[in-house]
Amino acid sequence: MKKVIVLIVTVGCLSMMASAQERYAIIDTKYILSKIPEYKESDKKLQVLGEQWQKEIDDKQAALDRMYKNYDAEQFMLTDDLKKKREDELFVKEKEVRDLQKKRFGFEGDLFKERQKMVKPIQDRVYNAIQKIAIAKVYDFILDKSEGITVIFADPKLDKSDEVLREMGIKY
Repeated sequence: MKKVIVLIVTVGCLSMMASAQERYAIIDTKYILSKIPEYKESDKKLQVLGEQWQKEIDDKQAALDRMYKNYDAEQFMLTDDLKKKREDELFVKEKEVRDLQKKRFGFEGDLFKERQKMVKPIQDRVYNAIQKIAIAKVYDFILDKSEGITVIFADPKLDKSDEVLREMGIKY
């Protein structure tokens, strides 16, 4: 009789443990985004824009460097008033270059705003597709293996990236 009770309790515990197991999936958002044509196009536009802005900054920096060289070469012949005036000009130009760099590439700068405008809607679509899958498949959580979280090992059958692409209607 004791054996039967122990067997029933063991089976009951095992069944409760099985029902308490969490369901999870792993995705790779870099992979998903790389398969979305609009994302690739937006990324290329952002790269071109970034390169243009960097060239603008580089040109201003080169002009500033020339001003410094000229000042260094001429400072011995300048009066104190002219030296002060030139130093003020150099300071203003240097500040302009720093401000432009901050405006273009700084936190919440032009590149950040353009990325938000072009890429965020695509990322939102991916997120919504992931949410639909998570709700439909009753996943407790989904891990993104592309960045941030390090996944040492993942069974490839857990990777639901292709399923997200299908949900979005993207052919891969």
